[in-house]
Amino acid sequence: MRRHFAVIIFLCAHFFVHAQEDLSVNNFWTYNEDGTNALYNHICSYAFTQIKERWTYVGGLKTRDGWVIRQAEAKKIMAEIVGEFPAKTPLNPVITGKIIRDGFTVEKLYFESRPGYFVTAALFLPTGKKGKQPAILFCSGHYNNAFKSEIYQRNIINLVKKGFIVLAFDPVGQGERIQYFDSNGKVSLTTTDDHSYWGCQSFISGRSPANYFIWDGIRAIDYLVSRKEVDPARIGITGQSGGGTQTAYIAAMDDRIVAAAPECYITSFDKLLRSLGTGDAEQNFMYSLKKGFDQSDLIEVRAPKPTLIVSTTRDIFSIQGTRDVFNEARKIYAALGEPENIKMVEDDDIHACTEKNREAIVAFFQKFLNHPGDPKEEEIEIFDEKELWATPTGQVQTSLQGETLFSLNEKYAAEVLKKHQTEKQNNPGFYKEIAQKVKTITGYNEPVLSKDYIFSGRLWRGDCSIEKYLLKGPGNYYIPVLRLSVEKNNGKCILLLDDQGKASAAKKGGLAEQLVQKGYQVIVPDVNGFGELSGGFKGHKIQDVPVSIWYAGVLAHKSPLAVSVEEVKIIVDFIRHTMLSSGESLTGIACGTLTSNLLHAAVIDKEFDQIALINPIISYQSIVQEKYYHPKYVMSAPAGVIGQYDLPDLVAALSPMKICMVNPVNALEQIVDSDVFDNMYMDAREKYAESKNLMVAFAGKDIFLKLSQWLDK
Repeated sequence: MRRHFAVIIFLCAHFFVHAQEDLSVNNFWTYNEDGTNALYNHICSYAFTQIKERWTYVGGLKTRDGWVIRQAEAKKIMAEIVGEFPAKTPLNPVITGKIIRDGFTVEKLYFESRPGYFVTAALFLPTGKKGKQPAILFCSGHYNNAFKSEIYQRNIINLVKKGFIVLAFDPVGQGERIQYFDSNGKVSLTTTDDHSYWGCQSFISGRSPANYFIWDGIRAIDYLVSRKEVDPARIGITGQSGGGTQTAYIAAMDDRIVAAAPECYITSFDKLLRSLGTGDAEQNFMYSLKKGFDQSDLIEVRAPKPTLIVSTTRDIFSIQGTRDVFNEARKIYAALGEPENIKMVEDDDIHACTEKNREAIVAFFQKFLNHPGDPKEEEIEIFDEKELWATPTGQVQTSLQGETLFSLNEKYAAEVLKKHQTEKQNNPGFYKEIAQKVKTITGYNEPVLSKDYIFSGRLWRGDCSIEKYLLKGPGNYYIPVLRLSVEKNNGKCILLLDDQGKASAAKKGGLAEQLVQKGYQVIVPDVNGFGELSGGFKGHKIQDVPVSIWYAGVLAHKSPLAVSVEEVKIIVDFIRHTMLSSGESLTGIACGTLTSNLLHAAVIDKEFDQIALINPIISYQSIVQEKYYHPKYVMSAPAGVIGQYDLPDLVAALSPMKICMVNPVNALEQIVDSDVFDNMYMDAREKYAESKNLMVAFAGKDIFLKLSQWLDK
C-alpha cells in the first residue's frame, strides 16, 4: 500500500512540474543552454581579434629601427587613450605634522594636483644623510586605508631604512580621499565601487579615468623633485595591485622616473580577459585594444629604462600573461642594447606583497638608483593609521572639502556639452548625420541576417498561444524569443523589450498578455545581458550590474548597447519575413533601461512604424550629473557619447515618427516633472511641433492605460 501511495505521489509531482508554464527556451537545447555569459564572450571575441592583430605586428619586429618606430607609435596611442592633461598649476603643498622615529622622519602633507583638488600624502625621510638622496614614489593598491595599511607600511619603511626617500600618496577613493559617504557620514562604497562609480561617468564623458590617477602621480613627482633632499636624477616608483597599475601608467608617461617596479598587476589582456576580466575603471583605457595597445606597451614605451616586473604565481592577474609580457618586452630591450635592464621576479603565492618580492624590489632600486646596500628586510614598527592622517578628520571631504572626481567630471562634461551645442547649432545636417554617428560611437556593425531559425515548441495559456524560437545572434550564440498571439488578432505586431527579461514581460497578466488581449501579436526576446542571456558573468559588478563587461566593450570599442541593437535588427528581420504580411505595422515598445537600446535601433534602421518608451531615462547627461546615479543605466550608454549626441537628439532625429514616452525618469530612476523634460527635449519638441506625433505621458501607475490610448489612436 505504501509503495502504491509513493508511486501516486511521484506521478502527481511529475505532472505538477511538467504542468508549470516554462517560458525559457535555451534550457531545451543543451548546446546553447549556457548563454548566460554570451555578451561578455561576444565582446571578447572582438578584443581577441584586436590582440592577435597587435601580436602579428609586434611579432614581426626584428630590428632596432623597427622597435623604435613601434615605441613612438605606442607613445602616441597612449597619449590619445589617456587624454590631454591640464596645465600645471601651483601645488600649494601644506605640511600638517611631523613624526620622528629612529632613523627617519615622516612629514604629513597634502597638495593640489589640480586647483582645489587635494592629494593627501606622507614623505618618509631617512635621517643622518648628507647630500641629495634617491627617492621613490609609492603607489597604493586597493586597501581602503591605502599606504597606511600594515603591509604597505612594511614596504615603505624598509625602503626608508635602506636610505631611500619615499613619498606615499592616497589614490582617489582611498585613504583620506574617499568620494562617497552616506547621510551619516560613513563610507558608502567599497574602493572598487568608488573607482568605478565616477569612472563610468568619466568614460561616458569621453575621458579615460586613468587620466586623473596618472596626473596625481605626475604632480607627486613634481613635489618630490621640488624637495632639496631629493636627487631628481634618481627617481623610482613602485606599488602593488592597483598601485602596480598606477606604477606602470605613471612610469610610462613621466620620463623623470628612472626605475619602475610594478607589482602584481602586469599581465596580457589576452589572459586577463580570459580569467579575471577587466578591473576597476582606471585599469582600462578607452579603445586601447582597438588601437593596438596592450599592457606590454606600458613597459616597452619606457625601454631601455630599468623595469622590474614583480609577480606571484597564484595571482588574480594571470602569471602566464605576466610571462608573456616579460618575454615580449625582453625583445625591445635587447634590440636597444640594454637586455639587463628588464627583469622579472616571481614568488609562489597569491595576490600579495611577499618578503621575497619586497627584497627583490629593494635590490632593484639599490642597483639602478645607484644606492648600494643589503636588501635584507628588517623588523619595523607599524604606525597607527590615525598617526599618519594629514587632515584633522582623516578625510579631505570633511576637513578641506574641495573638488571630487564627480565634480571635476561634471565640469568637464559641461564644457564638452557647451561645445557640442554650438557645433549642433552650426551644422544644419546634424540630424541627418546622426545615424552614422551612432554607429561610430557605439561600435555598431551590420549583423548577418540569416533566414534560419529554430522553432522550439508551443504552449497555451487559455486562448493565447506562446511559441518559442531561437534566432542566431550576431555572435556565437542564439537569441531566445517568445511569440504570443490569439487566433483572431488585429494584424498588428509589437516587439516588446523588457529589462526585467522576457519571462517577466510574458508572465500571466503581464504587459505582453495585456497587449495580446487587445488583438496584437507580441514578440518578446531576451536580448544580450537580460533574462536567459544574463547572470553568468563572475567579474566586477556594482549593485549587481556587470560593469566589467562594459569595460571590455570600452577596450574593444564594442559597447553592449551596439550588440543589443544588432540583435534587434536580427529580430525585426525575423518578424518582417515570418510574421507580418505586406503593409502590416510593427510597433516597438521598450521598458526601463532597454528604452535607450530601442531608440538607437529605431534611428539606425527606421524599421518601426512607431515606438513607445516606458520609464525611459531622459538623457545620458543625467548620468554624469547625478552623483548617485543607478549603475544599470551605464550598460545602455556608449563611452564617449557626451558631446556627440544624446537621447533627446535621437528622438528629434526620428521626427515625424510616432513616439510615446511614458513616465520619463532621471538617472536616479525618479520620474521627472514636465518642466525638466521640456527643457531637455526643447529641440525635439520643435521638430515635432507640426506633426504632434510626440506624446509624453506622466501616468503614475496607469502605464498600460496611457499606452493603450496611444496605440488605439
